[in-house]
Amino acid sequence: MTSPNEDSIVTHHALMRDTIAAVQAAGNHMKEIFSQDARPADLQALVKAIHANDAESLGVMQEALLAARPQARWAEDELESGELPPGEWWVTDPVEGNINHIHGMTDWCVTATLVKDNRPELTVVYLPLTGHTYTATRGGGAYLDGVRIEPSRKKELNAALVGTGQAKPGEDAATFRRIGESVTAMLGSALVVRVSVPATLQLIQVAAGRMDVFWQFSQVRSGLVAGALLVSEAGGAVTDTHGQAWHLASRDFLAAAPALHEASVHVLSKIL
Repeated sequence: MTSPNEDSIVTHHALMRDTIAAVQAAGNHMKEIFSQDARPADLQALVKAIHANDAESLGVMQEALLAARPQARWAEDELESGELPPGEWWVTDPVEGNINHIHGMTDWCVTATLVKDNRPELTVVYLPLTGHTYTATRGGGAYLDGVRIEPSRKKELNAALVGTGQAKPGEDAATFRRIGESVTAMLGSALVVRVSVPATLQLIQVAAGRMDVFWQFSQVRSGLVAGALLVSEAGGAVTDTHGQAWHLASRDFLAAAPALHEASVHVLSKIL
């Protein structure tokens, strides 16, 4: 007979296996319909393409994820922020970086994160165009294609590659101001500042030590939970921009290499 702990380990491995399979299947489907010649002509065509992409990806992975974790509910709106009701939820981005996919650019991926009582517990991020899969579980480490990853060991912010981006279209004027001021502040403090979307594709770089810092004002739940778990399990720091513990109701977000966290907070906490 197996012990309760052994049963838990078996269940965990099965869930990770099933999650990887679902996310990779969706990603490979989106790869099949990806075209570098895509050029939406106007806002109406762009919005239509975004919704069509989401439907295509969800059509592949949603049923599989719900079957893998029957007790988990589904967070429907990928642009929502804030806390979820208690219990387990699948928080996914069917095409993270959808705006890039429909414009024929390569910076997109597919993500699925199991959130329990508002804490990310398990995540899979799949990049179909490279074939790379990032995974993490709470307390179990972060991995790229099964190999453990760790954050940057840099100690000086003036040697750092840092980044930020816009959480979603239509943010308020105060958020846009804070984004602009933060970029200006970091231009005077870090080596190079990168501004791009989506957030997850910068956060996997922080988790793997290729980038050093990422921050974002405002937040979209589906764009942060996967990267937050990957960075923290890799050994990085995940807080808000004032250095307080990050949670789904936080006003903003900061992920950094351990030795650069304090300096990053010093720069960003001044932007109110």
